[in-house]
Amino acid sequence: MVDTHCHLSRCADSPEAVLGRAAGAGLSRLLTVGLDEQSNREQIALAEAFESVFVAIGRHPNDADGFDEAAADDIRMLAGHDRVRAIGETGLDFYRDTAEPESQRRAFAAQIRIADETGLPLVIHLRDRQGSDEAAAETFRTLDNAGVDLTVILHCFSVPERMTEAVERGWYCSFAGNVTYPANEALRIAAAGVPDELILVETDSPYLSPQSKRRERNEPANVVETAALVAGLRDTSLEEFDRIVSENSCRLFGW
Repeated sequence: MVDTHCHLSRCADSPEAVLGRAAGAGLSRLLTVGLDEQSNREQIALAEAFESVFVAIGRHPNDADGFDEAAADDIRMLAGHDRVRAIGETGLDFYRDTAEPESQRRAFAAQIRIADETGLPLVIHLRDRQGSDEAAAETFRTLDNAGVDLTVILHCFSVPERMTEAVERGWYCSFAGNVTYPANEALRIAAAGVPDELILVETDSPYLSPQSKRRERNEPANVVETAALVAGLRDTSLEEFDRIVSENSCRLFGW
């Protein structure tokens, strides 16, 4: 089992404790994701210290204010580290107003270029205001118009109405703990329909704890609960689904 998206340095307990529980749950690999210059380096340090940890580096949309060419160059430089296996998370978030839309667009465009230059997968974050499709529509349009051939991961997949569009583009759809929430039936339908070769699971820990642990901070070990639910939706065993997701992650991240 693998966790294809977490924020290890933000988990409640020490990395040693969190990774110990992850190993006990059967996890062999996880991708921890940086959010800015400092946290990118924190994740790389964790990957240097723990064999099971690999890294995505980028500037999160919510932290995009102040992004400039120096920030882009910093990501570009860190991307050469042998434990870095993806760029991002990047994209557009119009739900929170912690960063100006133009700053988000500037950071997004730069990270698209870096992913193209490095050949690394691009991890996408998108979130809209309630009842709006603006961020999702612009994110899809921006990627379509980029003019480059990217490997795209829609992290914390939350746009079930766009699942067919994503699959047609060959983008990976990664499901987090919110697929287990009773209200999210449309997400469960999408999770049942994504082709085997494009599906992933993640925790996005310490956020989005699965249903049985909603009152607790999330952590990588909890990916097993999400995987078990998605496997059931797809009418397959957890063991077979584990094999599918693990193969997809190996192809993506080379771990």
